[in-house]
Amino acid sequence: MGESGLQTVSVRVAAAGASRTADREALVAFVAEVTRSDPALVSVQQRCPHCGAADHGRPGARVDGRPVGVGLARTSGIVVLAVGPASLGVDVERASRVTAAPLDAFTAGERHRAVASGPECAGVHLTACWTVKEAVLKRDGRGLRVDPARVEAVLGRVGDGQVDRARFDGMEQLVTVVVLDADLVVAVAAGGAPVRVEDLRGPGPQDGGDTGTTPTPRRHGRQGGAVSGRRRG
Repeated sequence: MGESGLQTVSVRVAAAGASRTADREALVAFVAEVTRSDPALVSVQQRCPHCGAADHGRPGARVDGRPVGVGLARTSGIVVLAVGPASLGVDVERASRVTAAPLDAFTAGERHRAVASGPECAGVHLTACWTVKEAVLKRDGRGLRVDPARVEAVLGRVGDGQVDRARFDGMEQLVTVVVLDADLVVAVAAGGAPVRVEDLRGPGPQDGGDTGTTPTPRRHGRQGGAVSGRRRG
């Protein structure tokens, strides 16, 4: 059968499930929602292109036989699900984790641009660089078997709505970076496809804990470099 025909990457940010199985079931449900399909027609698989194992590697999905691009990423207390064109990668990370354990993965240009962004933004900028590296390598299919320093994130001032780019293996590709709060950054690599983010974490401190409130979706969209956000309530 043909491709899914999806032109936009839909991203959902939520509290992590109780297990990896729960997160995988959430991805199946999200695929069904985005494609307006019966969940019984959705199948999600993982396959490592390196060793052939089915318990890790880039995920893929089919809806009634049609391929659909999917992604799943986790950090402490958070899961991010993505559904869109057949080739995509998504990652999420906390600035507090990146700054607490400095990574030997950044290029001189990335470090220079982070410093130039100012002391209040440098940590978030480097976190955005890291998530871009992971998203690009997930889309590539090899993940962190490739030295992440081979991917250079060329970002403007993080969160200002500029079109961001990544250089990898002599090629440049468009990427999308969304700063959800002062500690949480999401990156999507999907060849410049528009990205729409739905944040289900709810209001209040976003530390992965229970805030005692009902989540209120917050939506962010990017197309052609413009970012907008609104809260529905």
